[in-house]
Amino acid sequence: MVQVTGTAQKKAWDLNVLPPIENVWPGVWSIPVPIPNNPLRYVLVYLLELDDGVALIDAGWNTADAWDALQAGLAEAGGSIADVTSVLVTHIHPDHYGLAGRIREASGATIALHPADAAILQARYADTSGLLEKMLELLKYSGVPEDSQPELNLASMAIISQVSMAAPDVLLEHGDRPALKGWDLDVIWTPGHSPGHICFYSESRKLLFSGDHILARITPNVAVHTQQQLNPLGDYLQALLRLAYLEVNEVLPAHEYRFADLLGRVEEIIAHHAARLAEIEKVVADKPGITAWEATLSLTWSRPWDTIPSFMQRAANGETLAHLVILENHGHIHHEGDSPAHFFPAQ
Repeated sequence: MVQVTGTAQKKAWDLNVLPPIENVWPGVWSIPVPIPNNPLRYVLVYLLELDDGVALIDAGWNTADAWDALQAGLAEAGGSIADVTSVLVTHIHPDHYGLAGRIREASGATIALHPADAAILQARYADTSGLLEKMLELLKYSGVPEDSQPELNLASMAIISQVSMAAPDVLLEHGDRPALKGWDLDVIWTPGHSPGHICFYSESRKLLFSGDHILARITPNVAVHTQQQLNPLGDYLQALLRLAYLEVNEVLPAHEYRFADLLGRVEEIIAHHAARLAEIEKVVADKPGITAWEATLSLTWSRPWDTIPSFMQRAANGETLAHLVILENHGHIHHEGDSPAHFFPAQ
């Protein structure tokens, strides 16, 4: 059980309302920026006061409501968009990256991103034809029924309008320290949720800005995807261990609420994935020759399957595939064929 430190955020989460703008540490503000039509409801953008302006960690979706909320947060902190000198993006999902370009246009701020995410921007948000072709192949590999393939293939295309496509000015590698006056902020590469997901750690303040990598209540989507690594869950678990023993007073995640006991939360997440691996291995043992899609439908989810939107169904299938990859890599199962692939217990 995590130690909740963001009590106002937790109360707002329980009441299903937007949390307050907060000065959470000296020189650190938490600004909730709404996400349209999403159970996560908001992304927490963090404002860092600098000696020469402010920096933002993440940006929000490119919507009018998000822009207004971000400006309101900056104003309450005593500044404005014009004061932003840098936008540090943890990863390129729309709720984190969507407003980065608009912020740069308004302030001249630089946009910083990990190279692995920067490399897939064009295919993800501009020229998507190749991405759609590869996704269709993945859906066929997974055994998604033919009549469901078009809807799942196009499931995420509507969000493109909520991203202001903007190439980064700065590429941040693992171990880099962004040039932020008055801050020691180290980049920690934590792939899995996206290829270039990064967290930011201040050793002097003992704060970890964890993005989506570590959240207080849920686990991030770690899925096989056409733009993802071959073993995203393996990469994710390795990255968890990279963070586990940092000296941290508080974890500042991009969703939900702030918390303490980083190591305890890492152990909870690892235990969750171990249980999921065991559940999927049993499904394969009980139904030899099962497809990834059939396995996905056989698993327990947080809500009834027919109430889950198509883009989240696709993400769930990708999660199942990520667990199947680990099980196969470790010799617990094997697959035959590829359109679709059928999974069997190890012989």
